[in-house]
Amino acid sequence: MQTLQLRFPADRAAGRRAHVGVVASGDLEVLFEPGPGAHAEVRVRTSVDGFDETWHDVLERFFARTPLRGRWELNDYGATPGVVALRLRQAAEAAESPESPAPAGAAGAAGAAESPAAPAVADSPEAAGGAGT
Repeated sequence: MQTLQLRFPADRAAGRRAHVGVVASGDLEVLFEPGPGAHAEVRVRTSVDGFDETWHDVLERFFARTPLRGRWELNDYGATPGVVALRLRQAAEAAESPESPAPAGAAGAAGAAESPAAPAVADSPEAAGGAGT
């Protein structure tokens, strides 16, 4: 298990927190919380040691195109760089999107769906706009 702490210039504000993906074989979870300042603080926890340069390169490319400031938590379980890029884009899209209505069957979930502080969740292809929609 390896933990990386990285910081990238980021000047774009996001409207809300986001949570995408899951910690599962070949996947990763991304948690984002908007913050002040001019940087993105990124903590990567990965089950695969020795890929520091790859992580830096993927994240540097993402933040060059999507400079969302705040705190990013990435919990990895062997995701490929392509999956990492996909999950980062999904988190950014969720964080920048306006509030959306609660999904069917989610009404009454302790008010979490109506809370402005509730994170956006997109951990399925359907929720991410993928196959099946």
